[in-house]
Amino acid sequence: MPTVSTPSTDVDYEVLAARFRPLFASIAADASAREQDHRLPYIEIKQLAAAGFGALRVPVADGGSGATLPQLFRLLTELAAADSNIPQALRGHFAFVEDRLVSTGDQRAVWLARFVAGDLVGNSWTEIGAVTVGEVNTKVRPLDGQPDRFQVNGTKFYSTGSIFADWIDTYAQRSDTGAHVIAVVNAHQPGVTHGDDWDGFGQRTTGSGTSTFVDAVVDAENVIDFSTRFRYQTAFYQAVLLAVLAGSIQAAVREVSTEVRNRTRIFSHGNTNSFATDPQILQVVGEASAQGFAAAATLESAARALQAAYDAAFLGDEVEEEHLNDVAELQTAQAQVVLSELATRATSTVFNALAASGVSTSKNIDRHWRNARTAANHNPWVFKARIVGDFEVTGAQPPRIWSIGAAPVT
Repeated sequence: MPTVSTPSTDVDYEVLAARFRPLFASIAADASAREQDHRLPYIEIKQLAAAGFGALRVPVADGGSGATLPQLFRLLTELAAADSNIPQALRGHFAFVEDRLVSTGDQRAVWLARFVAGDLVGNSWTEIGAVTVGEVNTKVRPLDGQPDRFQVNGTKFYSTGSIFADWIDTYAQRSDTGAHVIAVVNAHQPGVTHGDDWDGFGQRTTGSGTSTFVDAVVDAENVIDFSTRFRYQTAFYQAVLLAVLAGSIQAAVREVSTEVRNRTRIFSHGNTNSFATDPQILQVVGEASAQGFAAAATLESAARALQAAYDAAFLGDEVEEEHLNDVAELQTAQAQVVLSELATRATSTVFNALAASGVSTSKNIDRHWRNARTAANHNPWVFKARIVGDFEVTGAQPPRIWSIGAAPVT
């Protein structure tokens, strides 16, 4: 029976966070320059993996930290405040960890050991090109004469984090049965290539872009029926983006506060002889700080709903599990609707605490707005608002799985 990482007084958040805060500080120190030079955070992500960050959710009995989901998302928010690209680059990893935590069978222990050893998993789900919505062009076929091995062929975009990963969580279709599966492909083989060709104006160093699989080999035990995937997955993926938004606000407040504190020039029509004591300037910073607090509190509430959905996987009560998964989906959707607007507003209006020098490209403070705006554009919030409204008015249950592609020909 899997070990359940339920809330425990044995896992103190401050003790857990203290292990990683020196790394977060180091990551933050170079984040702006990394983005300006377009240097992918290979070293930083390796350091996090070596420190056990990728095994946060693995139970203590299995060698991990035993973090709850609220604790995980608090840490991801702290990391996002250091560099919002990195939590998004690790989004696929933590989702696959979550899937293995609720799985059963011998492979669960194998994967938990890999996470503890520092292995990271990337994400490769979105089909590239004019594929019709719901169709999957990436195929997995059995190797002739080798029943325990398969080959994967296909091309994916938005494969965030895969360029840093040891394994790639790949959504595909079996050519022999037509079943939709997850093929967990070893990234260290000639048949796997990645392109860092994401051209967004924000989240520039997430390592997103095109992944190509040409006769990439995958073992049979790593071809997983998609129907067994953990049920709160879309809510989980969204919650990582919420951490990106919350952390982006905190980072913008931190950097603007430093600018205000160190500024020596004032305006003749200001209120004091110091920018750092001008009440109007302090109000601007205070409002943005409060918005950051609200973002983190909203995410905390959504993370508790996700924890309840995780715990429900072990209850043996199908009706209650479905209910708690729907709650998690609805709460992360509500949080997305609120934080998409809150984060983009906060990372913009905080500039009111600065003068013209604050928009200098050398300061690069605008990256926080660009990063928030980019993260907010994932999974368009307008559809989520409609889904929440439909639930409120008609009781319609939220869809927990969806796909993207060209409209079907009619």
